[in-house]
Amino acid sequence: MHDQPRRESSKLILVPILAVLFVMIGYQYICPAGSNSYQDLEDDSPPKQPSKFNFTERDLDRHVEFNIKGDDVIVFLHIQKTGGTTFGRHLVRNIRLEQPCDCKPGQKKCTCHRPGKEESWLFSRFSTGWSCGLHADWTELTNCVPVIMDKDKEAQRNIRNFYYITMLRDPVSRYLSEWKHVQRGATWKTALHMCDGRSPTQDELPTCYNGDDWSGVTLTEFMNCPSNLANNRQVRMLADLSLVGCYNLSSMNESQRNHILLSSAMSNLKNMAFYGLTEFQRKTQYLFERTFSLRFIAAFTQINSTRAANVDLSEPVRRRIEELNYLDVQLYEYAKDLFLQRFQFTRQREHQEVRLKRREERRWLREQKEQGRPWPPKHKGGGNGGGRRGGGLEKGSERDFPTTTEDYTSQVARW
Repeated sequence: MHDQPRRESSKLILVPILAVLFVMIGYQYICPAGSNSYQDLEDDSPPKQPSKFNFTERDLDRHVEFNIKGDDVIVFLHIQKTGGTTFGRHLVRNIRLEQPCDCKPGQKKCTCHRPGKEESWLFSRFSTGWSCGLHADWTELTNCVPVIMDKDKEAQRNIRNFYYITMLRDPVSRYLSEWKHVQRGATWKTALHMCDGRSPTQDELPTCYNGDDWSGVTLTEFMNCPSNLANNRQVRMLADLSLVGCYNLSSMNESQRNHILLSSAMSNLKNMAFYGLTEFQRKTQYLFERTFSLRFIAAFTQINSTRAANVDLSEPVRRRIEELNYLDVQLYEYAKDLFLQRFQFTRQREHQEVRLKRREERRWLREQKEQGRPWPPKHKGGGNGGGRRGGGLEKGSERDFPTTTEDYTSQVARW
């Protein structure tokens, strides 16, 4: 006789406990742990400071409807010594795709075809090669890529979206890294530097060295060459050079030229589909995934022990490098501010969506209880709750992506 009320009381206690567990499990599906959970994203965030720039919501909200099965193309603008080699490898080897890129051992390029088509969805060093010239800049790519991609008449009838992306790096670190690279024998002398239909003349772009390369160059020698393309490289490669007469320095005064170059680089960067920062690898991964609705297999790795970091700089030398790259310094300040604001904007919106899903879960649980339906619900076939309302995730959502399945550190280049 007394056992019946005790059992009823136990059931009343059990229902809310099970409800809480159900919501917790649902939350784990929405925000799973692993390489794509981003629970450590705040670790590398600098202290929050008032922004100098007035960005609109349109500037911060970066999401594109990238149609990999259609005609859309991602174009990677690879600026030297910004971690672009590592990021380029992520693009061809580390994205979870219906039809992954085919990367054969011993070959530098991978085949990145659309599902069911013999056409590349990615224009980059490791997919199409240097088709528009070695380390082609914004001026070259925007004039060359549409021509290369639409060679056949069938492609010309289609309207394409070209989504430009790039990587930027702290100007002093990038400059030192380029110096060390040139010191080891790199030249990039086969770069075309095409602008307004031609390459610059020797008078417009004198070389900094005699012979085959600049091996063994000291930092002082590197800084003392006025035509060194390492100076303000990021601004020059992101600006529309046709606005300033290309490489003809006599077309306008230096102050006017620099103002136009910086404004153009800032505008082009802001309007790109995506850009990342070398110093924020995890945030770069996060924003790329949210921008294109693509997921990487393995988490990006932050490596700070670079060759540039190992250079012992005096304060006067550091100031000299900043002076030589004062346009890049301004661009990077702008880019970093916009990048971190985009991250915060996207993160907050994602948190709001999670809270909304949890609210819907709780409302559904209340409805089930009020209607006297059995809980937890029984499902046919023992699946993952197919047919469940509220909080259920579609196939292809983050729940379907595995955690890190490989050690990707071996793919990371030392910048």
